Amino acid sequence: MNLKKKFGLIVIISIAIGIGKYVYDMHINHNFETITEGKVYKSGVIPPDEIEDYVNEYKIKSIVDLRFPGTGDEVNNPEIPAELTAEKEAIAKIKGVNYFNNGSDQVPKPHNLDTFFKIMDDPKNYPVLIHCYHGVGRAEMYSAIYRIEYENMDRDEARTNTRFLTKWSSFDLGKSKGDFLHNYQRRKDTLK
Repeated sequence: MNLKKKFGLIVIISIAIGIGKYVYDMHINHNFETITEGKVYKSGVIPPDEIEDYVNEYKIKSIVDLRFPGTGDEVNNPEIPAELTAEKEAIAKIKGVNYFNNGSDQVPKPHNLDTFFKIMDDPKNYPVLIHCYHGVGRAEMYSAIYRIEYENMDRDEARTNTRFLTKWSSFDLGKSKGDFLHNYQRRKDTLK
């Protein structure tokens, strides 16, 4: 096999692997990821009929839903009210699980942070699943904030941990989410 054919085969295999990973992450695993084992997880929307499986497997006690309808942003926030209601109703049927809706924009507003901290400050709420629609924007943002606030992770380390490759992503410096995390001040640092 000549060099061009080998290179072409490698490219095709790489693309197939990338597509397979994307399909698995988005449609089978719902971008579920461990942030801190036994404490915090993040994901995209998990269908209501699958939520209980994740709750049981990871012993989740609280679900923080960052979605809210009516944003007009069909790319980043394509929420549908009936989907939010279906999730809330499914969670209500699972004994011992709290549902918190903290509808947030891509960059949190102060009232969203206040709500998030009230949830995360209560040890009885753990383990917690944080989720948004896709699991790669708001859920990543709040996961980074969790790491900064509760694990004392450096804000830029938390920012770069949101992606395999942060450069050119929405968490890059010069982008709203990247700049928010880069400039983020821990609560304990602002009280000094």
